[in-house]
Amino acid sequence: MEFLTTIFMGTPVWMWFSFMAVVGLMLAADLGLFHKTASEIGVAESLKMSALYIALGLSFSLFVGWQMGAGAASSYLTAFVVEKSLSMDNVFVMALIFGSLAIPRALQHRVLFWGVLGVIVLRGLMIGIGATLVAQYHWVLYVFAGFLILTGIKMLFSNEDHAPQDNALIRWLKSRLRLTEQLEGQSFCVRRDGLWFATPLFLALVMVETADLIFAVDSVPAVFAITADPFLVYTSNIFAILGLRALYFALSAILHRFAYLKYALSVLLIFIGSKLFIADLLDWEKFPASLSLGVTAAILTTGIAVSLWKTRDLKA
Repeated sequence: MEFLTTIFMGTPVWMWFSFMAVVGLMLAADLGLFHKTASEIGVAESLKMSALYIALGLSFSLFVGWQMGAGAASSYLTAFVVEKSLSMDNVFVMALIFGSLAIPRALQHRVLFWGVLGVIVLRGLMIGIGATLVAQYHWVLYVFAGFLILTGIKMLFSNEDHAPQDNALIRWLKSRLRLTEQLEGQSFCVRRDGLWFATPLFLALVMVETADLIFAVDSVPAVFAITADPFLVYTSNIFAILGLRALYFALSAILHRFAYLKYALSVLLIFIGSKLFIADLLDWEKFPASLSLGVTAAILTTGIAVSLWKTRDLKA
C-alpha cells in the first residue's frame, strides 16, 4: 500500500485514484443506468442531471479542503467556476456542429458521452505538459497571463463568434474517409462488403473533440493562472466538463438569452490574466484565493443578470 502514498505531480496517488474512481462511477452510471438506449433528453432531465454533476463538483471542494487546506479549496472552486463559465462558448459550438451534421437530439448524448472520455485524456495531456513547463520555467505563468489578457481584449471588441472553423476539417475528413450518406443508428462506424465506413455520427464526435481542444487553449492557461497545482487544475476541468455535457440539452434551447455573457467572460479573462501582475505590483506573495473567487462570482453574476434583463422580451 506504500504505492498509494507516493507523490505524483505534487499529490498522493490515492487522491488521484479517488478522483478517477468518482468520475468512472459517474460515467458508468450515466451510460449503464440512465441512458442505455438512444432517447432525447428533455430539459427537466437535463437540469436534474446538471444539478447532480454540479453538486458533486462543488462537494469535491470539501474533500480538497479536508486534504489540502482552505486555500486549495478556494482555488479549486474558482477554477471550477471559471472553467464552467468559459465552456459556455463550447455549448454554442456543439449546437452548431450537431445542426450542421443533422444529428438528432436522441443521438447527441452518445456523441457527448464518448467525447467526454476523449476530453479526460486530452485535458490530462495538456495539463501535464503545462504543469511541467510551469514547474521548470516559472516565467511561463507570465506568458499564460499575457495570453489571457490579449484573448480577453480580443473577445471584448470582436463581433465574431468565438467558434472553431470546422468546415475545412470536415472537408478534409470527407476526402480521407469512406463515409455513409446517412446515420446508421448509434454506430460511429459500420462494415459493408468487407470495408469499414464512418458515419456522420463519427464526424460529429471528431468535431466535438476538436472544438474542446481549441477551447482548452484558453481555459487551461486560465486555470493555471488561478493555481499551478496540477491536481486542482485537472479535477476542476473534468468536473466542469462533465456537468456541461448534461447542461447542454437545457442551455442549447436558450443560448440566445445569454447574448451578453460574452462580455463578462472577456472581463473575466482579463482579470485572471492580470492577477499575477497585480500581486507583483502590490508585493503580495500570491493573489488571495478567496478574493479571486469573489471577484469571479461578481463578474459572472453581473454578466448573467445583464443578459437576462436585456433579453427579457425574447422567447425562451
